[in-house]
Amino acid sequence: MLTHCMEDYVETIYRLQVRKGYARVIDIADHLNVTPPAVTRMLGKLARRNLIVYEKYRGIALTSEGEAAGRFLLERHQLLNRLIEIIGLQDAAELVVEGIEHYINRDNLERIKKFLDLVERHPEVFKEVKSE
Repeated sequence: MLTHCMEDYVETIYRLQVRKGYARVIDIADHLNVTPPAVTRMLGKLARRNLIVYEKYRGIALTSEGEAAGRFLLERHQLLNRLIEIIGLQDAAELVVEGIEHYINRDNLERIKKFLDLVERHPEVFKEVKSE
């Protein structure tokens, strides 16, 4: 099991690799608002867990396990953002998502996904909630 902090790093690396094709220490540090030495320390921990391949000054690559985790973490974040938007908490959406995302497991995420699909097929169900 990954710590919340490790999850944030894996998700960030995955996002960067999807968007830019690569992830650098400085990019991760900027995204997470931490120092480059803090990123380097965490990369060592992630490498020991076989989530990334990291060579100092060479680059960072997610392993197949790391990529699967990153994909899940990004999907979880996006689904929770959709949920928060649907129930009308836009003002604090990012804070709410950051606060709860680490506590949602795969089974619960699948239930949220099914719920969101249903609501999107039948938006009239939540008109009352959003209008309040």
